[in-house]
Amino acid sequence: MTTTRRRVVGIALITGVAVMGDAMLFIVLPLYWQDFGMTALWQVGILLSINRFIRLPITPLVGLFYKRYQMRTGVFIAVALAVITTASYGIVNQFWLLLVMRALWGVAWSFLRLGGFLTVIDVTSDSNRGQFVGLYNGLWGLGGLAGMLAGGILVDQTSVMFVTMLFAMIALITIPFVWYLVPASKNEEQEEKINQTVTKPWLTPYIQMVLATGIALGFIVSGLFASTLSPLIERSHVTEWSFSHITIGAATLAGFVQAIRWGWDPFLAPLLGKMLDSLQSLHRVILIPLIGGGVLFLLLGSVQSIIWLLITLLLFQLISTMFTTTTDTLATSAASRSDHVKVMTAHTLAVDVGAALGPLASFVLLEFYSLSAVYYVAGSLMLLLGVGWIFFKRVES
Repeated sequence: MTTTRRRVVGIALITGVAVMGDAMLFIVLPLYWQDFGMTALWQVGILLSINRFIRLPITPLVGLFYKRYQMRTGVFIAVALAVITTASYGIVNQFWLLLVMRALWGVAWSFLRLGGFLTVIDVTSDSNRGQFVGLYNGLWGLGGLAGMLAGGILVDQTSVMFVTMLFAMIALITIPFVWYLVPASKNEEQEEKINQTVTKPWLTPYIQMVLATGIALGFIVSGLFASTLSPLIERSHVTEWSFSHITIGAATLAGFVQAIRWGWDPFLAPLLGKMLDSLQSLHRVILIPLIGGGVLFLLLGSVQSIIWLLITLLLFQLISTMFTTTTDTLATSAASRSDHVKVMTAHTLAVDVGAALGPLASFVLLEFYSLSAVYYVAGSLMLLLGVGWIFFKRVES
């Protein structure tokens, strides 16, 4: 295995293990919120959003941290916080204490995500950056696969306490591997290149469009879709299925739908990234997930049949893989020609803003409108952004 691949794989696998508890919560909390001690649906939206909001002020500080301290130190901190917060989901039974734990997970994710992006930028070039962005996203997504699939199934069969303690123990066991899988610091030659670009303007109109796309990515994929998937399936899944005495409820189906994407991402995302490396105009590719995803969201808001719903959800998951890979490749490519830390910090913040607003906006809307209305709004936003990219490139050219 080459040094480039080893560094990307190392940080991706560590991130995947740490994210399992968070991924499980997005499937389980909307359905079992009373078991967590919640008394109202709006509390679910707050808990699923607060970790994103806390990252807004924390991420710039994490960027400064990685300029001064070893990357390995940051990842140690992140995994330790992941163990504590994941265990707390099954132990703590009060809203305000869970709110604190979710905020701590936000700190952990800032260390993991920014460290991962900076690693990819440092060790790649224009000829292979998209491929390794896809590999990184695909591998850490395996944690989402385990968290959502195993979490959804196990909670339906056992209890929230059992699942959260299991995931916390797995994360605890991986802490010693951080020493072997995560590099101590960034490449000195790449660090010198970063310092040379500090004086150049970085917030160009093009980067602003990339950041707007990052906000949409976080809002749609990580926020709204992830937090409303279980209720969406529950609306159409009126009769529970069973297989070999195992109940297949809405949480299980939601786990499967999310897990399928995380399962194919390690294979499909690098292939998509490799295709992006051979293209000159990435902005044209971003139109496919924006317009295609917008249309599919409009369909999701109206479809009632559980079979057609599952088919449409799988199509959107395919679009999500392309959306994520293309957006992150746009950001890392722009960062490679500018101030690495500033651009990637801004991109991470943009995605976090969207991801924070997604669950919160969804559950606030659900207090007054139907679930269909939430998906109609989201689909319209994706189509609007696609039109924005078309007009932007016409003005630029």
